[in-house]
Amino acid sequence: MKRYEFSGLVHHVQCTAANVADVTVTHALLHGKEDSVFGDSGYTGAEKRDELQSCEAAFFIAAKRSTIQAIGNKRARAWAERWEHFKASVRAKVEHPFRVIKRQFGYTKVRYRGLAKNTAQVQTLFALSNLWMVRRHLLPARG
Repeated sequence: MKRYEFSGLVHHVQCTAANVADVTVTHALLHGKEDSVFGDSGYTGAEKRDELQSCEAAFFIAAKRSTIQAIGNKRARAWAERWEHFKASVRAKVEHPFRVIKRQFGYTKVRYRGLAKNTAQVQTLFALSNLWMVRRHLLPARG
């Protein structure tokens, strides 16, 4: 899933089978105008992939926990943990549309009905969550 930086609206959803790694569909989420890309540790190595060599964006991918724990110097480890905390705080802003889908629309359990049907349902739910998040701007002012 990809969202706009300031409005918080989702503008791209990519659904795959469970056996497809996140990093393999990174190029499908990017349109080329990004300044920065934030991802969890499932996207480790994304900037080295052939499909993303032409991408100008800076990649801020979360480090694996074992990488942080392997740092022997306490000061360097503390700095690395602060840096990871910053990256996590940026990534946490993406979770709001998921909250809307789960709480407002009750989509908490997924029933597998085929990839095409599940993709259509997820895309519809994210479109509805976008409408839910901007409902105050869309409704006329009541006086």
